[in-house]
Amino acid sequence: QAERGMVQLSTGDMLREARKAQTPLGQQVAAVMDSGALVSDEIVSALIDEKLSTLVPAQGVIFDGYPRTAAQAASLDDLLGQHHRTLDYVIELVVDEDALVERIVGRYSCAKCGTNYHDHFNMPKVAGVCDVCGSTEFKRRADDNADTVRTRMAEYRAKTSPILPIYEARGLVRHVDGMAAIDAVSGAIDRILDIGPNEGRASG
Repeated sequence: QAERGMVQLSTGDMLREARKAQTPLGQQVAAVMDSGALVSDEIVSALIDEKLSTLVPAQGVIFDGYPRTAAQAASLDDLLGQHHRTLDYVIELVVDEDALVERIVGRYSCAKCGTNYHDHFNMPKVAGVCDVCGSTEFKRRADDNADTVRTRMAEYRAKTSPILPIYEARGLVRHVDGMAAIDAVSGAIDRILDIGPNEGRASG
């Protein structure tokens, strides 16, 4: 995205950044997250609105993991209109659930430099030693477990899949094999983006 001059907006990253910044909106985010509740669509929309306000219209945007619900999809349409932007594509990564569980559960990273590894697909050349920095300390995300992944997939089927027909009717959806090699997935997305307009661009 960087070489295209595009900005990737991940709602998870924005929530963490807002909390850390302790802006008035960030304080709201912190209060909700500390209570264990889900951050409301209104707060997420406010964060996106805030971020879009800092970008020039010609700067393209990729929304990562958003919208997830029909309400968020409607809100995104409103926000894009307010910022004189249009949605060019909705890219769906098509995955096999069992294979996805294996891929996610097996991933880990170097605790020092952040290099990513996998139990089966991308192991360090020397067992227990990071290829990049030589550290022997590694970490896994607490939510990288089978139950959590399957719960997320169930939520996706229940809440996110139903909004795809809305975008299909507008001719916006493009499907990419999410189980292909990372380079292949990136290449497929790049080809989709290469076709799009250069100004006022936003892809979900």
